[in-house]
Amino acid sequence: MILPHVNTGCMQLFLNEVSARHPDDCIVMVIDGAGWHRSDALQAPGNIHLLRLPPYALELNPMEHVWDELREKFFHNSAFHSLDALEDQMALALNTLETDSGRVSSIVSWPWITAALIISFMN
Repeated sequence: MILPHVNTGCMQLFLNEVSARHPDDCIVMVIDGAGWHRSDALQAPGNIHLLRLPPYALELNPMEHVWDELREKFFHNSAFHSLDALEDQMALALNTLETDSGRVSSIVSWPWITAALIISFMN
């Protein structure tokens, strides 16, 4: 999804869409301290567990590595003639990653994340 804003409403749309696209999966989504991640109005769907990072721990956020992958594989040395062309390339990149769970898993399945998942579901 390419949404027009970064706010709680758009984050809720994103969570709902991820949940709907992967209804049979148990998803652990690591989130940082962004205001739209911390909002009390944000409700994770039943198959999504939000794992909050401690403050000022950007290096722990696996999404930063996903952005690196996107920049390296889909935007390296690229210039776009319009915002629409940029969004088309972003949609291609995101769809490619969504259908390549092995690649995404290799980027984001850090030992501390999988351990936190095991611990949270054992409690």
